[in-house]
Amino acid sequence: MESAEFAEPAAGTGSSTGTDLSAGGPLAGVRVIDMATVVMGPYAAQILGDLGADVIKIESPNDTVRVGALHRTPGMTPLNLNVNRNKRSVTLNLKDEGEHARALELIGTADILITNMRIEALRRLGMDYDSLAADHPRLVHVHAQGFRPDSDRAKLAAYDETVQAASGLLDLAQRAGDVGAPVVLPSIIADKVAALTIVYAALAALVHQRATGRGQHVEVPMVDTLLAFNLVEHLQGLTFEPPMGPTGFPLSMNKGHRARPTKDGLAMIIPYSPQNFRDLFAAAGRPDLAGDPRVNGEFIDAQRDGEALAELLETVTPHLTTEEWTEVCTKHSIPVGPVLRLDDAPEDPYVREGHLLDVAEHPSEGAYRVVGIPLTFSATPASVRRHAPLPGQHTQEVLAEIDRGEVGR
Repeated sequence: MESAEFAEPAAGTGSSTGTDLSAGGPLAGVRVIDMATVVMGPYAAQILGDLGADVIKIESPNDTVRVGALHRTPGMTPLNLNVNRNKRSVTLNLKDEGEHARALELIGTADILITNMRIEALRRLGMDYDSLAADHPRLVHVHAQGFRPDSDRAKLAAYDETVQAASGLLDLAQRAGDVGAPVVLPSIIADKVAALTIVYAALAALVHQRATGRGQHVEVPMVDTLLAFNLVEHLQGLTFEPPMGPTGFPLSMNKGHRARPTKDGLAMIIPYSPQNFRDLFAAAGRPDLAGDPRVNGEFIDAQRDGEALAELLETVTPHLTTEEWTEVCTKHSIPVGPVLRLDDAPEDPYVREGHLLDVAEHPSEGAYRVVGIPLTFSATPASVRRHAPLPGQHTQEVLAEIDRGEVGR
């Protein structure tokens, strides 16, 4: 069982601005205020924290990520333990005049503010971009919500499922599966795609801030973001005006585009070329199938023959184990990937070698698994330095830094 090491900053460590510079990382010296709830904004802030930013979370103890049946300490749920790592937690009641003023002071120390609060609520609090820009011209104000604030859908509550629907993703699922009521993708993909968009947008605005000394307002609507994401390959015939055909990337929409049964499990075996098919049939001991005219042309017509060839493949893939198919496909350059059961991930050699699920010791929660950072930097390595905090754990520490003038710009 691999053990993760945390470089928890010592008391008093940091620069004259209170930002932890000792941690390194490409964003060392950058301060981020995370004033977002649920996953989208906090996940974006977590990534910025992994990259070295000093992230301060202004939160309510009732944030959704802190609510759940699985916990050892109330509020310290599995989702919270990873999405709020590398942050300091400050609990402030924004409806209280004094604590609201403290929150504004804290925002004034930041390079980047991330929030998914409704725009009307931000205006009432004086925390929208227009209200903050005069006093804090360097601030990069990133606001994210389900639909564009200037649209007629702005007041609709947005959840990942509804964004999947409004962005066309459920339409694709319905057409690809040929089902009447499509199931949502079992991943909060809208939140996470929007989070990644927040990260690159904030970094782009930060480059501009460093060059000009000026911040700006960045708007990230979830539906627009996921729609653009979906249309990269799925716009297809609708790309042209007038349209040359329907939307939908043929390969992805092919009903035969699925995992194959092997002798001992499942594997994603995707022969793309005629030669791939012939090599695969030969390896399975069925060279007779290599004479099929559908696998002897210049290319595979996935739209016409994809489903039939998939059924043919599934008569031969059970002849070998997943490991044997991996060797065959590697030899013949056929795309292959074993199907990972997430419950088996901690013991998967690839996961273990990449330190993608190491075990760490949390001060209050004990041993827990830490989702690894999926990238490397040769000069400024990213790191997990702080365990996810208890609600309000750093309130006094951060406010004292302000009072001492250690975080003022």
